[in-house]
Amino acid sequence: MSSEKAIADRIVGILGELIARPSAYPPGDTAAISAYAAGILGKAGYATETIARTPTWDNVVARLGTGQPSLVFNAHADTVGVGAREKWKTDPFKAHVEDGKVFGLGAGNCKGSMAVQLWLAEEIARRSGPKRGEVVFTFVADEEHLGPDGMFMLREQGKVKPTWLVLGAQTENHLITEERGILWAKITTHGRAAHAGKPENGDNAILRMMRVLEAVQKAMGHRLATRVSGDKKSTINIGMLHGGHNTNVVPSLCVAEIDRRLLPSEKVGEAFAELKEIALSLEEPMGSVEVEFLTGTNGFTAPKSGEGVKAFSAAIEAVLGEPARFLNATGVSDGRYFADDGIEIMNLGPGSGAEGHAANESVPIAEMVQSAKIQLMAVEKLLGLKDA
Repeated sequence: MSSEKAIADRIVGILGELIARPSAYPPGDTAAISAYAAGILGKAGYATETIARTPTWDNVVARLGTGQPSLVFNAHADTVGVGAREKWKTDPFKAHVEDGKVFGLGAGNCKGSMAVQLWLAEEIARRSGPKRGEVVFTFVADEEHLGPDGMFMLREQGKVKPTWLVLGAQTENHLITEERGILWAKITTHGRAAHAGKPENGDNAILRMMRVLEAVQKAMGHRLATRVSGDKKSTINIGMLHGGHNTNVVPSLCVAEIDRRLLPSEKVGEAFAELKEIALSLEEPMGSVEVEFLTGTNGFTAPKSGEGVKAFSAAIEAVLGEPARFLNATGVSDGRYFADDGIEIMNLGPGSGAEGHAANESVPIAEMVQSAKIQLMAVEKLLGLKDA
């Protein structure tokens, strides 16, 4: 393996090229950054294809080796937008190195991990590829949009069938091996419009919604108080509420959207049925309350005794000189699409989660080098390398 300085120089160079290729959502255009990644992978000898269902929302899949087991690495190529430009101290689309860190839009989330994985791909190829199975690198769009045209599509089309799935994330090179499930649902209440001067002639949909949401919040509050697993909690949040169209009109329609975070032991279908049962339990007129499923995925748990988790844990301890820590995920990753596939799913990468989606985001160069060494060591443990 190259010296730490050589590793750092190559990763920083790649990251600079990634930052220079805007890929913010909206509009979600990953064509340029995907073409750059595909160029590196193709030159290294990977069988590489670019796949898009929505024009310019390009996804790259590159593989070396054949058959099982399949070790799949993933990083999302899209970013959030710049936000308030005046809050940036440097050009967000030009990598800036200062105090041992690389600054730029997406440096932490998730182009730092993408740069590490591209270095890793080159190093695996330089050492003639895996002794057994295959290694696959995926760089995807539509992650920031939480949409179906990225990793969801690759699974749907059978482009990747992981034994182990490793997602780039800002974990300071420790592990996230559990993730809560997510359910989004919409409640709609109907009423009858009337002039506000005679509200008794109408049927107020907002007041109906208030009664429904009070019942949901009260019932779920009691039930979720006991749904705890370690640091993880089952939660509910009323995230959006829209009703009425003019102040002087009794509203005939009100809509609320709800976010449920589920323990890995809970299932999306059961959680939706529970919510629907509570919302429809009130003595409201027939058809005046509707509950609609919007989206949802189950949570996942990769056991600490699993072959993949053990390999990455050992590599973390060898490189960092401390036991791997298992972190609690606040949000959700693209790993959720594989939650029901019976595979080991892990999130790992350089940088702190506090840096993501913020002006002047950065990633430490030393952590990128450490991440590269950890992931290469894990590949050696799981698949072996022909030029060991």
